[in-house]
Amino acid sequence: MSVDPMLYETQFFGFTPQTCMLRIYIAFQDYLFETMLVVESVMLKKLDSIPGCKISPSQIRECTEKFLLFMKQHFDKLFAKMEEILLQLVLNIPKNVLLPEDRVQKQYPCSKEEFQALQDELQQLQQQYRAEAATEQALRAELEEQKIVTAELEKTLKCFDELENICRQHGVGNFKESFAFLTQCSKKLQDVLKDVEEKSKKIKQHD
Repeated sequence: MSVDPMLYETQFFGFTPQTCMLRIYIAFQDYLFETMLVVESVMLKKLDSIPGCKISPSQIRECTEKFLLFMKQHFDKLFAKMEEILLQLVLNIPKNVLLPEDRVQKQYPCSKEEFQALQDELQQLQQQYRAEAATEQALRAELEEQKIVTAELEKTLKCFDELENICRQHGVGNFKESFAFLTQCSKKLQDVLKDVEEKSKKIKQHD
């Protein structure tokens, strides 16, 4: 069996020529074994029909195996020659033949240095793509957060609008002014409470 990888032929045929030859060899060998079994069975039937025959089935089997070995040895020699011819003349692509899918390489030849430069550029573009994809994912996450914040702000504004409507219904003129007034009152109350707490501490210290 040939050890040449025959990569170009494998690309064209879709299988290695060596695999093809191996299958042919196995098919021939199986056919030879089957033929010998048929011959053996015919001989046994003929011997059974001959009265007084002293040849036993075991002797027939021994002769069959010897003949099979003889045939296999000659078959292997013949097959080696056939394999050589088929691999050279049938399953071989000449050196001057270019497959259609490889014609672009002839039109646009590329040296090893140029190919390496293209590989480096491709790797750089892949890294840029990954970085842009990560940035896009981060922007999408930020956009989702902004949507959540916007929804909360809308809820808050809606709440203020409802409070303003309630104030109008109860005779309060301007909700914004009322809210500012309440804020000032709350601050004054906090200041008074703080002053009371400080005076209370001083009284406790004096006692």
